[in-house]
Amino acid sequence: MEKNVFNELIDRKGTYCTQWDYIEDRFGVNDLLPFTISDMDFAVPDVINNALKKRESHPIYGYTRWNHIDFKQSIVSWYKERFATQVDLDWIVYSPSVIYTISRLIELKSEVGEQVVIQTPAYDAFFKTIRTNKREIAENPLHYINGIYSIDFDDLEQKLADEKTTIFLLCSPQNPTGRVWTKEELTKMIELCDRYHVFLISDEIHMDIVRETYQHLPVVSVPTKFEQIAICSSASKTFNTSGLIGSYALIPDKRLQEDFLEVLKNRDGLSSASIMGIESIMAGYSSGQNWVDELNEYISSNLTVVANYLKLQIPEIKFTIPESTFLAWIDISGLPFEMEDLQQALIEIGEVAIMDGSIYGVQGKDFLRMNIGCPRKKVMDGLEGLKKAVDYLKMNKNNS
Repeated sequence: MEKNVFNELIDRKGTYCTQWDYIEDRFGVNDLLPFTISDMDFAVPDVINNALKKRESHPIYGYTRWNHIDFKQSIVSWYKERFATQVDLDWIVYSPSVIYTISRLIELKSEVGEQVVIQTPAYDAFFKTIRTNKREIAENPLHYINGIYSIDFDDLEQKLADEKTTIFLLCSPQNPTGRVWTKEELTKMIELCDRYHVFLISDEIHMDIVRETYQHLPVVSVPTKFEQIAICSSASKTFNTSGLIGSYALIPDKRLQEDFLEVLKNRDGLSSASIMGIESIMAGYSSGQNWVDELNEYISSNLTVVANYLKLQIPEIKFTIPESTFLAWIDISGLPFEMEDLQQALIEIGEVAIMDGSIYGVQGKDFLRMNIGCPRKKVMDGLEGLKKAVDYLKMNKNNS
């Protein structure tokens, strides 16, 4: 594949696109260059488009089953080829989205008022789904030293040992920091969960977008009591197919799986899968390996561009290339002004929309989260917008 496929600028406006058509919802104006919602501005691979076109040629879109060998085997094969991990066919269940799965597992594995532990900064939907389920959040803040995040295991053990804690919601790889947890870190986290009888939910949706020198390890690849864990994932981040709807979970505990499917089908009426979502997962996992390799190379080069630009043009900003994801987690703590002022300048002067890190918890208050899953020109335009905003604020500060 030619890498210039990822350089193609595709106009997404007018497609009811959250990132491009609804900027005003969060930033107050619409005419901004967005680096926000975590989908990419790349065309999906041909193998998926061709599969969708083939299915589209059939004129009936009826109720669709997910519980068949073709769907499940595509997932089993992907885990074996990409992660050298053996997944049991019987663990696999369909879900409309990863957050739906997490929400239902929280409901099934804890009681109202009990605690769910998360590592912060954390994906903002974690906060929302825990609170909406009337559970309490127990934060395990990650250590941040010289651009590197690590786990405070003493604090994590204290939080897991609390009698109110029943669930540990892990993000692996971690969003927004981009950490890829090592085998040693995963083993220690799992051992602590086992020791204190805490159920582990692992959100692994970013598992495929990882820098070359790192390797994602699914939690089921680490020795554990399988009935005490569940993985929630999807091909949607990998292949940029979020709008097609469809994810899956690995739930080894048969009783929990039955309870989950009872809620999915009989209470929430969601057991009939999205036709195109199922087709995209099967096509991507069956034939999309080379495309993902090329994607990872392009994302890595985008991140190198960001690092080099910031070092030369805005040296007060600190940026460490993340180990995974297409999200740049940018440390602005060295700038001599507040996030509120920077956000206003980004909008009014830079004309760009970049996420305020405080959305991801108090540990993110001095960070920007910039989605660089896009053509190189857009990345450069966004960096130029950031520089314009910073230069404007510096000039005003010097003149005051």
